[in-house]
Amino acid sequence: MRANLGVAVIGAGRIGALHARHLAGAVEGARLVRVVDPDREAAERAALGGAAHGGAFDDALSDGAVDALLIASPTKEHAWQLAAAAAAGKAILCEKPVADDLAETASAMDAVARAGVPFQIGFNRRFDPAYAEVARAVRAGEIGRVELFRSQSSDPGPAPEAYIAASAGFFRDSVIHDIDTARFVAGEVERVTALARVMVDPVYARYGDVDTSVITLEFASGALGVLMNSRRTVYGHDLRLEVHGEAGKLVAEDERATKVWRYGPGGPRGDYYHHFLDRFRDAYRLEVQAFVDAVHAGRAPAPGPVDAVESLRVADAAVHSLREGRPVKVSEVQP
Repeated sequence: MRANLGVAVIGAGRIGALHARHLAGAVEGARLVRVVDPDREAAERAALGGAAHGGAFDDALSDGAVDALLIASPTKEHAWQLAAAAAAGKAILCEKPVADDLAETASAMDAVARAGVPFQIGFNRRFDPAYAEVARAVRAGEIGRVELFRSQSSDPGPAPEAYIAASAGFFRDSVIHDIDTARFVAGEVERVTALARVMVDPVYARYGDVDTSVITLEFASGALGVLMNSRRTVYGHDLRLEVHGEAGKLVAEDERATKVWRYGPGGPRGDYYHHFLDRFRDAYRLEVQAFVDAVHAGRAPAPGPVDAVESLRVADAAVHSLREGRPVKVSEVQP
């Protein structure tokens, strides 16, 4: 393995461009070799003048300087791209989800297993310092047995209609981050019950989707959980994480961009992160660093194939619960 892992970024949209900037100088042990996107101008911007850009996906596979692919293309492209990358012997970091469909996800993960290449799924919240510390403390037994879990996430406003039309839906596209956090912190989920509405923008109903939801979780450990999600928080991106245990509680909820309160005639005021790319900028960098470190060390990156499948399985169970109006066992949902 080269001293610096050569990485090609596939997709030069907002997340791909952020990954490219990090690989261009903020991730130790890695270097940005190539950026591939059908939009040549976007690829050129993301390459920052220091890497090859444009070209076809196959160019990244055949490039001898490319050791790993970071797949940040549209979700519909992920499964076939990572299967091709695995067959070419490249290490892979793929943005979530691998696919909108559980069977397609499982098939792609089988291809990765057969090729024996390192694989990491992009659940970036695991690398946020606050979320990671909560998970560490739970595993260390600092609050004893987990009894209750709560995760709340909300966006500043609804997504553009073109995004909604191409999305796999609220649960698979957005709430899946909270689902993965629940599994990461409190363990496997056995049963889910979902309630959801269109309360923010009627365009979601046009595509059979929702924008506001509450999902209850029953964990294998016996703990109970709730996920609260909305497409509207007018002051900015907002997240809350809370875990109750027999010996105490852990909370991560400081969402202010700076640690300053301003006091004036209108009362106290704080500033908030408006966009998730700002809120999780460090987490995105740290997840790529963890992937690079794992590849260099010859150990399996995490989160890995099991997490890619199981978090989507829970999201699918929530979809079934909403449609059928009943609690759904996760074991009912099969590829």
